[in-house]
Amino acid sequence: MSDIREHMEVIGADGVHIGTVDRVEGDRLKLTKADSGMGSHKGHHHYLPKSLVAAVEGDKVRLSANADVTIDEFLEEKSDPT
Repeated sequence: MSDIREHMEVIGADGVHIGTVDRVEGDRLKLTKADSGMGSHKGHHHYLPKSLVAAVEGDKVRLSANADVTIDEFLEEKSDPT
């Protein structure tokens, strides 16, 4: 996991683009807002547990699940209610 750096592409096991690493925070990857998706996913960071990482290949982080399954694992940034 120490090989994961900011701006690396995150791809599913199927090779489909999921996002771009903003940074590693504890036991999860924080993805950039630019890759946050559409609709209710747009405009905020998403997080993926490091347990989904299968390998680091060059400048890509390959996950152990396909992209469509991984999107269900997104943990969204909670907005501050104050």
